[in-house]
Amino acid sequence: MTDPENHAKFVGHMSSDDFFGAEKYPTSTFKITSIKPIAGAAADADNSTITGEMTIKGVTQQISFPAKVGVKNGVAAATGKVTIDRTKFGLKYGSKTFFDSIGDKAIYDEFTLAFNIVAKQ
Repeated sequence: MTDPENHAKFVGHMSSDDFFGAEKYPTSTFKITSIKPIAGAAADADNSTITGEMTIKGVTQQISFPAKVGVKNGVAAATGKVTIDRTKFGLKYGSKTFFDSIGDKAIYDEFTLAFNIVAKQ
């Protein structure tokens, strides 16, 4: 969004209790519980499955997703994308899953997070 007024409205609504409740829940977290290699993965493809606990608005769910993971010169890195179903974390506003009569005003239940994590010892 390039229009400052619409951008401010969007950020305000996403920060409200209808969505992420940023005042009460200023952060979401993801705790990795396992990283397992994907057998036969190509060198330039996702080579591991990351599993962990995602917490949004105080609700924790286990999620798994493919990622490209590696360690070089003592630096660990992971890149990838994960699709999250917001309704599993209590973000039900505008969801056709919960509001049948919403029609074309429905908001998708899923969103995608892209990440690039670097960890140094």
